[in-house]
Amino acid sequence: MIDIKLEPLGKTIRVEHNTALQDVLFDYGIEFPCGGDGTCGKCKVRIIDGDLPINDIQRRCFSQEELSKGWRLACQCFVKESLTLELAQWEMSILSDDYILKSSGRAGYGVAVDLGTTTLAAQMVDLRSGNVVGVRTALNPQAQYGADIMSRIQYALADKGAQRLQRLIRVQLLSMIQELIADMAPANLQIDKIVIVGNTAMHHLFCGVDITPLSAVPFEPENDGEFSRASEEIDWQLPGKPTVLFLPCLGGFVGSDVLAGIVATGLHENAEMTALVDLGTNGEVVVGNRDRILCASTAAGPAFEGAKISMGMRAATGAISRIKLENRQMINHVIGGGSPQGICGSGLVDAVACSLDLGLIDKTGKITHPDPVIKIGDMIKITQQDIRELQLAKGAIAAGFDILIRRLGILKKDIGKVFIAGAFGNYINVGNAVKIGLLDFDHQRIIQTGNTALRGAKMALYGSSDYRFIIEKCAHVPLAGDEQFMEAFVDNMPF
Repeated sequence: MIDIKLEPLGKTIRVEHNTALQDVLFDYGIEFPCGGDGTCGKCKVRIIDGDLPINDIQRRCFSQEELSKGWRLACQCFVKESLTLELAQWEMSILSDDYILKSSGRAGYGVAVDLGTTTLAAQMVDLRSGNVVGVRTALNPQAQYGADIMSRIQYALADKGAQRLQRLIRVQLLSMIQELIADMAPANLQIDKIVIVGNTAMHHLFCGVDITPLSAVPFEPENDGEFSRASEEIDWQLPGKPTVLFLPCLGGFVGSDVLAGIVATGLHENAEMTALVDLGTNGEVVVGNRDRILCASTAAGPAFEGAKISMGMRAATGAISRIKLENRQMINHVIGGGSPQGICGSGLVDAVACSLDLGLIDKTGKITHPDPVIKIGDMIKITQQDIRELQLAKGAIAAGFDILIRRLGILKKDIGKVFIAGAFGNYINVGNAVKIGLLDFDHQRIIQTGNTALRGAKMALYGSSDYRFIIEKCAHVPLAGDEQFMEAFVDNMPF
């Protein structure tokens, strides 16, 4: 066994000889957006004492001076001797939900879980009162094998990758539920039901469904239906032996988190046309009313989550999350205060919107001055490629809206409300999202609704049949096979 001391945490972990750092550092704030390929450069650590071998990937990432100072990519390193490492420990705020359900009048407790690609949120609900009596949040441990859905799927397709990802998430969620139960204290506490929602990839990886169909066009799952098991069947020993229910998906990459969002916003009950967009690691768009609903998904998330941005990071301590103009100067807000370490998705949207106002970027997205970067303060910069990544993401979301609206035979002005769900959608400056063309709707119609996935999961604890009605009314539109999508995508690229 080998000791690794982590600074400035002051913690020491003990690992076996030849352990991959990627397998042990995720829990301590080190991120692996590319899944360990060494292409994103986001898992940097510095050796204070000891040694880690250098390979060609690290030589391409670091200068000789940086290597001599001890900088390494954690995803490329295996432990051969005792080490002291310097880590950048980031704290991240995970979006929960404070919506209180109506009293059911029946005894017992239920647990609602939002199983996100990046984050996890679980709430225990007193079914008699409708009150939330406990909350737990965490990062999804699968993220150490890829930040976005497709890199996660590629890892799952490797030898025993799917089994490993399933084991990681089941162990993590069980631990969170056990902590919720322990906080309640009563020895006779009984859990009646556990409802889980998530996108289609998370559904498959938790439920043990073959994920191969999601790895290639047309990205249509063979089995995205409801998963219902007694807790003991998945080796969850819990009081009351609750049913574990993973709600069904809507098609393609549109999962039960969006289904829950429809329930939470009441989109399926409205006579008026309504839209729902979930801006997370994956981007989903829904448009419809009580008579007809269409949904689609777009691969927009990496830019919004900061995964493919040169100085990008999640909305964690050290990230620039907001930028405004004062006297034609960009003034930024850093989560947790102090010096910025990077920029998250909401900050990137603000940066581009401000740059448009200052004339630093034209409507095509091209930087207009000789300097190939735009400086945000003294330490952070965005590149031409960063701007292109945001254009790709916002173009895909906007094109998704256009396709669904055309298929419904309506106009944008016919949509009365546009609900924005998800963590990114909760923190984004709506005015700037409209300015760059991410949301091409009147500002007054856009409503930030928070974690509707978790809210809808809580509502499903009461046995609501709404989600079955929604599935009957909802049709999934695979954008990859739509002849008009590429034209709409190109039309929506400019700012």
